[in-house]
Amino acid sequence: MGNNSTPDFKPPHKLNTAVLFLVFNRIDTTKQVLESIKKAKPPRLYIAADGAREINEGEKEIVESVRNYILENINWDCEVTTLFRDKNLGCKMACSGAIDWFFGHEEAGIILEDDCLPSQSFFWFCEDLLDRYKNDMRVWHISGYKHPYLRGDSFSYNFSRFTQLWGWASWADRWKHYDVSIPKYKNNLNLLKEYEFFREDYENSSRVKMLNEVLSGEIDTWCYQWNFTIRINNGLSIRPSVNLVGNVGHGKDATHTTRNNNEIENNA
Repeated sequence: MGNNSTPDFKPPHKLNTAVLFLVFNRIDTTKQVLESIKKAKPPRLYIAADGAREINEGEKEIVESVRNYILENINWDCEVTTLFRDKNLGCKMACSGAIDWFFGHEEAGIILEDDCLPSQSFFWFCEDLLDRYKNDMRVWHISGYKHPYLRGDSFSYNFSRFTQLWGWASWADRWKHYDVSIPKYKNNLNLLKEYEFFREDYENSSRVKMLNEVLSGEIDTWCYQWNFTIRINNGLSIRPSVNLVGNVGHGKDATHTTRNNNEIENNA
């Protein structure tokens, strides 16, 4: 299928795939992403939000305003299901738990965080490939993001051993292998090399350092574990030949990407 990310993209058919929308305390980026979701009109919308941090004065009101804004601005016919946490779990447990919850209801679906702004073609790109590869257990992940330094080609998508998480889709039968604690890594550090997790020595040391920081709790994240899960199961990720998702969340309020966003990353 074509990856047309231009404003004049016309959906080939009504979207049938459910969307999980992960939000927290950023109303500006949430509004932008919701506008794109509204245009796509998914038939089922799951909304998950972590609870406010008690030490942050005024955050409870902000979190409530984000939730209320979404619920008040769903203007198409869809089934809405919410997972609104009362207490703050942190990025790792809130996001991984929300995806567990989502795939407990859906066999396949699209996942968007509150700073990942998708083009309209992203939704149908995911839907088409979710159906095409649902029984092909070599494929574990469909990404809408293509790194700006990766070359495009004449195909609409390609396969990779590396996973991008800014707007993605997958299946429940793949996600069930996910473990947020990465026990296999703890038990066997050499497993990384056994599964060709690294390409060069400098990446080896960098990724080992990152995994150790994830395991120690220095980095509160869920996504590195998903990448590792796919790798140790010899899974493949699909990535588009043109970028379909821009990140609008760089800056001081971001959880991890605190640098200002650049022009290339907002070109979806």
